[in-house]
Amino acid sequence: MTVVSLDTPRNRGFWKRQTVRRFMSNRLAVFGVVMILLLTLACIVLPWLLPFSETYINMAARHLPPFQQVDHLFGTDPIGRDTLARLLVAGRISLSIGFSAMVVSMVIGVCVGLVAGFYGGVVGASLMRFVDAMLCFPSIFLILAISALTSPTIPGIVLLIAATSWMEVARVVEAQTRSLKSRDYAIAALAYGAGKSRIMTREILPNAIAPIIVAATLNVANAILAESYISFLGFGIQPPTPSWGNMLNNAQTYLTSAPWLAIIPGIAITLAVTSFNFLGDGLRDALDPRADQ
Repeated sequence: MTVVSLDTPRNRGFWKRQTVRRFMSNRLAVFGVVMILLLTLACIVLPWLLPFSETYINMAARHLPPFQQVDHLFGTDPIGRDTLARLLVAGRISLSIGFSAMVVSMVIGVCVGLVAGFYGGVVGASLMRFVDAMLCFPSIFLILAISALTSPTIPGIVLLIAATSWMEVARVVEAQTRSLKSRDYAIAALAYGAGKSRIMTREILPNAIAPIIVAATLNVANAILAESYISFLGFGIQPPTPSWGNMLNNAQTYLTSAPWLAIIPGIAITLAVTSFNFLGDGLRDALDPRADQ
């Protein structure tokens, strides 16, 4: 009797095409990808092309409204700094913090979830009870409590956000690992003498990658929001270095006289967070094998 494996290169190619087709049919997900690419490219490239830097001060051009001068397309702030230049540099910092915090939190969450799900027993129960205990604390209060005791540097903020956002990832990976470790390929690898670390990293982890990717995209959005409200409350990125959060903080006094100072960074935060959420939702639907059933 001939055994036909469904996991052939042809079938893998078919499922990849199906995944791409499902993703491309989701207009909101495609919009999210386009907006993320445009925001990232704009924040990287455009600051080099503007006539003013984010720290250039022109007291004669204070409080210029948007779209009144070509040199100051988005207007200026209370001390004459170009709003567009500050917005783009702030986006560079906020996005880099979001991506960096996502990477750190994913590494922690995946490691904890893999170990807890694979070993189970006392080890798994202890790790997951620690995860539950961490989840009991509201993240905003935990972040503010820790940030009040640490130096507000970019690496410190990245570690702070990552330390309060890995628990959901650990729960997802732990559940996937418990399910996958009883599959035939994992049992067969163990029977052939493969080590436990090899089974976790070579057999289980690649098959749990779909929910991990979705969690990663959503984690970027949460990290950008976390950095924004930390900086808005004064515990994050400190002036004169701009971030979207401290731009909102600086605009509080001028909500009636210069509302664009708050509206523009608010729109940037909304676009970034919404785009990553659309991307996460699109990936979740596209990577779901039951989507076409």
